[in-house]
Amino acid sequence: MENLSPFYETFYYTVHNTWPMLTLFVVILTVLRVTHMLIHRERFIFYKEFYSLLSILYFLLLYYLLLSTEKAASGINLIPFKEITRYPLGSKLFFYNVVGNIMLFIPFGYIVSDYLRAKKITPILCITILISLTAELIQYRIGRAFDIDDIFLNVVGGLIGFMIYISIQAIKNHLPRFLRNNLFYNIVAILFFVILVILFGSIWGVKLW
Repeated sequence: MENLSPFYETFYYTVHNTWPMLTLFVVILTVLRVTHMLIHRERFIFYKEFYSLLSILYFLLLYYLLLSTEKAASGINLIPFKEITRYPLGSKLFFYNVVGNIMLFIPFGYIVSDYLRAKKITPILCITILISLTAELIQYRIGRAFDIDDIFLNVVGGLIGFMIYISIQAIKNHLPRFLRNNLFYNIVAILFFVILVILFGSIWGVKLW
């Protein structure tokens, strides 16, 4: 594991520690959704269903990463940038504690923006602050650290997610028609699904070919 990149290492251990929960939720959600669609004769659009499932799994992983007490620091930091500036730039600790906190909330900002069809940054800013503050308060209550820097970094990530959402919406409006239909999005989603299957298979030591 020493040769893994910090991102892959974090992903590996997160999946390794949560795969029972993720597997059960995938089965439950898939069965319920498929049954609902069959009963109500709804149209199946793969990329929309896949996106919804990934969003739910992301929030489950976010819960684990934010509230896990394994190897967690404790205490309170109310001084802005105190923790951020003590990690050497480019170091593993810098990645985990600075870049990691930003990246963790980029999907959050995107998913929330997409759900709200947000056109202004204010709702995303307020929601991200509220969720991050709540997480920090819970962390402190369960014996972890409350860090104002984490809130700042989470908010940065959430706003980046919002900007990605806005950028994608602007680009989509200028794409050729064939790149805006369900078939194209389904192909992209299937390719992403295959990549995830291969990635998870490699993590669990399953040879897929």
